[in-house]
Amino acid sequence: MRCPFCGHEESQVVETRESDEGDVIRRRRRCLSCDTRFTTYERAEVTMPSVVKKDGSRAEFDPAKIRASMTLALRKRPVSLEQIDAAMQRIEQKLRSSGLREVPSSKLGEFVMRELKKLDKVAYVRFASVYRSFEDVDEFSRLIKEI
Repeated sequence: MRCPFCGHEESQVVETRESDEGDVIRRRRRCLSCDTRFTTYERAEVTMPSVVKKDGSRAEFDPAKIRASMTLALRKRPVSLEQIDAAMQRIEQKLRSSGLREVPSSKLGEFVMRELKKLDKVAYVRFASVYRSFEDVDEFSRLIKEI
């Protein structure tokens, strides 16, 4: 690791600590040239796949958009923030483990619908009715009969 003070290319690790969450390693280092101490942080770099929209355009995966959609569907429903966070983590884990560089927005919507179905049936119907753009009451009743 290059020293940020003198630019020397060698340093010695004096102390290593893992964060409470276990996702970051903090290292105290000492420059072998100027003897100055400095801290570095090490974390895994994980990239999420891009989302391919219906019109063919691509966008970065934005967990805030997914959370907003889920929160809207779950409005005034007896579901805790912890349950929403856990569902978000499962969705993100599915995306990471898929190994895909791009994921269609339709597949992402299906992941969200599966999680909502587990959390709350009413929220699932709310989200599905908007997501699938129901045209008539028959489509809506078919969805309710599925549940």
